[in-house]
Amino acid sequence: MRIVVIGGSGHIGTFLVPRLVRLGHQVVNVSRGQRASYVEDPAWHEVQHVVADRVAEDADGTFPDRIADLGGDAVVDLISFTLDSEKALVDRLRGATGHLLYCGSIWRHGPSLKLPVTEDDPTPPVGEYGTQKAATTRMLEQETASGGLVTTSVHPGHIVGPGWTPIGPLGNIDPTVWRTLSAGDVLVIPGIGAELMHHVHADDVAQVFELALTQRDAAAGQAFTAVAPSALTVRGYCHIAASWFGQTENLRTVSWPEFQAVTSPDAYEMSWGHLDRSHYASIQKARTLLGYAPSYEPEAAILESVRWLVDHGRLEVANPIIA
Repeated sequence: MRIVVIGGSGHIGTFLVPRLVRLGHQVVNVSRGQRASYVEDPAWHEVQHVVADRVAEDADGTFPDRIADLGGDAVVDLISFTLDSEKALVDRLRGATGHLLYCGSIWRHGPSLKLPVTEDDPTPPVGEYGTQKAATTRMLEQETASGGLVTTSVHPGHIVGPGWTPIGPLGNIDPTVWRTLSAGDVLVIPGIGAELMHHVHADDVAQVFELALTQRDAAAGQAFTAVAPSALTVRGYCHIAASWFGQTENLRTVSWPEFQAVTSPDAYEMSWGHLDRSHYASIQKARTLLGYAPSYEPEAAILESVRWLVDHGRLEVANPIIA
């Protein structure tokens, strides 16, 4: 197939595009052209690159035509964040392409009420980001159910991999948590430490997209969650991460107001966003319909990311990684 990947130089595309090239597909990567992929791969030499600013072209209404004119048998949209943007793309691609795949988020679900969260039993989303992802997913499902464009949505957890900072044990990306754990110093955590985070390696997310592309009939009109086989509690995450440096976690639990008093506003809001949701999502649907077989447990994916940051001088730690 000729496959157009919108945002192919980002986290998921770094792994998805080479996967598709190795399968023999012709791949077009549409991006702003401001960065290379996070991981080098010779497959990128066979990719056609198109430079486009989606935000600007969505504003003037030209982006859907640009994508349709590329003539893809399938389009993978990795960087759509609003219902209006995706609706415009759907309207233009209807009848012009065979399959549209959309990247959502497990934040289409609100705070957990029953675990694991499934695709068919979501909790109401909270916040603009999650609300837009949920609304877009519903629109896509209705589009396919009504006989329109064949669509599939894939909803990753907290994506990790080499080249970028993972969501850390406190539910934010403040790098000081890694120095604290690597030194065995006291780490202040909000709540009781049983809150959940559900990570996933970017290559496992790419696997779900690949499976959906190659099994269009099974994926048509469906939404799939893409996460690791298990999730981490705050307490468990701290225990595992400290052990990478030969340390034992030294935790002090505090109330959320106390945590807010010692945390920057941005880090606090990010922590609340992740830990209040306390997500643990099921992958049974993707396993059953697509044959999804994730390669990474969450701690292995996070360790790969942390190791890369340390090795490249992007993260300061008190002791070396011994894991």
